[in-house]
Amino acid sequence: QLVESGGGSVQAGGSLTLSCVASGYTPGRYCIGWFRQAPGKEYEGVATIYTGGGPTYYADSVKGRFTVSSGKNTLTLQMNSLKPEDTAMYYCAARVDCLRLEVGAPVFNIWGQGTQVTVS
Repeated sequence: QLVESGGGSVQAGGSLTLSCVASGYTPGRYCIGWFRQAPGKEYEGVATIYTGGGPTYYADSVKGRFTVSSGKNTLTLQMNSLKPEDTAMYYCAARVDCLRLEVGAPVFNIWGQGTQVTVS
């Protein structure tokens, strides 16, 4: 189970921190990341990691502004210099039988309920 928190409304240029807490999982190598969906648009991978090591994926639109970090059972997304186009529902997602870094939403089969981010 994945539970997100930390969304809200902020003015352009502001910051927000999203948190995702995972429960009921078996520690190991898996993929986990943040996705977002704006109204009328498809899911977009924001940042994903592979716990087995390697680089972190960031969407070009968030590079230099967003930072993802992971703890024992948490995933955090620090969002700085927010823009109106960052407005979306943000989801934490995971796949537990992952063998490498993945960035596409269809690969991830465990999803949180989402948290809304609105930038005005």
